[in-house]
Amino acid sequence: MTKTTSPAQESLQLATPDGGTTNVEKYEFEPIKGYPMLSWRGKRPFSSTQYYPAQLKEIHGEEVDGWRNKIYWGDNLQVMSHLLKQFRGKVDLIYIDPPFDSKADYKKSISSKGSSAQSDRTVFEEKQYTDIWTNDEYLQFMYERILLLKELLSEKGAIYLHCNVGKGHYLKCILDEVFGADNFRNEITWCFKTSLRSSPRAFGRDHEQIFFYSKTSQHTIHPDKADFPSSESTIKRWGPYADENGFVSNKHFAGSDSTIIDTTDETKGFNINHGIPRDWWEISSNVAKGNTDQVKFGKYPTQKPEELLERIIKASSDPGALVFDCFMGSGTTQAVSMRLGRRFLGADVNLGAVQLAAKRLLDIASTPVQQSLDAEGKNTGTTIYPGIEVFNVNHYDIFRNPVQAKELLLESLEVQKLEFSTVFDGEKDGRMVKIMPVNRIATRADLNELIAGFDYKAWERRQNESPNRPVEKITLVCMGHEPDLAAQLELAAKPFMIDVEVVDILRDKANLEFKRDSEAKVVIKKGELVIAKFYPMNLLQKLSLQKESVADWKDLVESVMIDWNYDGAVLQPAVVDIPARDELVKGAYKVPADAGTIRVKITDLLSESWEGSVGNGD
Repeated sequence: MTKTTSPAQESLQLATPDGGTTNVEKYEFEPIKGYPMLSWRGKRPFSSTQYYPAQLKEIHGEEVDGWRNKIYWGDNLQVMSHLLKQFRGKVDLIYIDPPFDSKADYKKSISSKGSSAQSDRTVFEEKQYTDIWTNDEYLQFMYERILLLKELLSEKGAIYLHCNVGKGHYLKCILDEVFGADNFRNEITWCFKTSLRSSPRAFGRDHEQIFFYSKTSQHTIHPDKADFPSSESTIKRWGPYADENGFVSNKHFAGSDSTIIDTTDETKGFNINHGIPRDWWEISSNVAKGNTDQVKFGKYPTQKPEELLERIIKASSDPGALVFDCFMGSGTTQAVSMRLGRRFLGADVNLGAVQLAAKRLLDIASTPVQQSLDAEGKNTGTTIYPGIEVFNVNHYDIFRNPVQAKELLLESLEVQKLEFSTVFDGEKDGRMVKIMPVNRIATRADLNELIAGFDYKAWERRQNESPNRPVEKITLVCMGHEPDLAAQLELAAKPFMIDVEVVDILRDKANLEFKRDSEAKVVIKKGELVIAKFYPMNLLQKLSLQKESVADWKDLVESVMIDWNYDGAVLQPAVVDIPARDELVKGAYKVPADAGTIRVKITDLLSESWEGSVGNGD
C-alpha cells in the first residue's frame, strides 16, 4: 500500500456569505492502489477536500496542559475537512457508530418537565434524523468519510467502525480499500445478552459488528486492559488456587489439558480476575430493560452503552490520547474518554445530539477529581481534561433540524413541490428548482445527480421549437457554493443552452424565515438576574397542537447558561443550570459585583435557544 504523502496545499477561492471570496487551503490525497475495490453506481473519487470555517460558540472550563476538548455541530465531512489543518495524523483512536441504513426515522420523545408524574405530562415526538438511503448514496457517503478518518489517524492509531449485518460486508470492503487488508485486526461481535428482535421467518438477531483496523502495524493495543471478565466456570475451578492478587501459578495447572493464556505475565500463570481477550463481546444493549446509562438527561434513540466504549478506549489508547467520534450522538464516546483521562473531539449533524452531549459532558466535568479515582478510591494519577469548546461549522445554525431543511426551504421560497420528479424538487415562476445538499457548500460533485437526470429528448424538442431560448431554466438553492457552480452546470449541458441561477442561503437568508424566534424577558432586580418570561415559539406551537397549555415556562426549559462578562463573540458561562429530568431550572441568579455585559442563553426542550444580552443595572 502506498503511503499517503503530505497534503499538497494550493490556493482555492471560496464564496463567503457577503458575496465576496476568501482563500482557503485545499488538501490533496494520494489514492490507495493495489487492493480490490467495491464499486457502486455513481462512485466518485474523493482525492481532495477544502478547508471549512468553524465558529467558536461556547467555552466551558479551564485548559489542562494547554488543551480543551472540542465538539462540533455540522456535517462531519466539513468538520473533518476543518480538523485536517490542525489534527491531520494526530488522532490516536476513532470510534464511529454511523447510520446503518435502517430505513427508519429516529424520533425523540419530548415531555414537559416538573415534578408531576410522567403519565400526566404532555408528550410528543420530534424527528431527530432520518436513516433512509439509496444503497449507492449510502456507500458514497461512508466512503468519503472513511477516507478523511484515515487522514486524521496517527501512525499508532486505530479505528473501530460499528455496523450491522445489513451493511457490514460493504463497509468492510471499503475499509480494506482505504486502510489495506493487511491492517485489518478484528471483526468484533457485540452480542446482546438478550435477543431484542424475533421473526417467525428467521432467527432472532441479537448482535452487531465492530470492524477494528489500524493505520499501521505499530498501533496501540492493550487487550488485557479491556476488562474481559472470566467465566464463572473458570473462577469456580481455579479460584481456590489463586493468590490474593488473583494469580494462579503454573504449578497448579501444569500438565492440564486446558489452554490458559495469561494476558498479564505469561511466566506466572494467569489471573482469574481477567478473562481471555476475545472478539465476541457479551454486553447488554442500551435498550435492554434495566440499563441505566444516562438516565439523568434522557436517552438518545441509538445510544450505545458505556461499557462497550470503555472496553474499546482502554484497549486501544493510553491516558492523554486523542479520541474522535464524528457520529457522536449523545456523546457516549466523549463521556467515557473524559472519565478515562483521554482528550477528545466530537461532531454530529443533529443539534439535539450536540446539546445532549454537551449537557452530559458538563455534568461529568463538574466533578472531575472523582473521575481519576479507581474502584477503591485511590488516585490513579490520570490527568482529566474537563474543559470543552463548542463550535458550529460553516454557519450551521441556519437550520435547527436538518431533516426538515428541504421542506422549510420549499415553503419559505414559495416553491411548488413536485411529488413525482426524481430530479427536481419543485417549480417556481417557470423555473425548475433543485435543493442542493444544505448545511454545506455545494460543489461540482453535487451536480452529478442532476446531470444524470437531464431529459435530453425533451430538450431536443424544445430546441427545435425555439432555437434561441434556453431549453431549461434551473434554480439551484444551496448554502454556500463554489464560485463557478452555475457555469459548471451550463457546461455539462452542452450542446444545449440552459439558464442557471443560484440562490445562496448564506447570502440571501435575510429574505427567508425558517422558524419563529423564541422570546424572553430578562431583568435584574435587587442584585439578581431574573428570567421573568420565556416563550419558545416553535415548542409552544407544537404544544398547542396537543391542546395543552403550560403555566410555568420552566417546564419547557432544558438549561440556562449565563456569562457575566460577555465579550460580544464567545459565550463563556459562569452559571450552567442544567437540572436533571424531573427538576426545573432556578430562574433567578445572583449577579456578581464585577459583572459587566451579561449574556443569557436559554435552551428549550427542542434544543432551540434564545440568547440575549443584559447590561448590569438595566
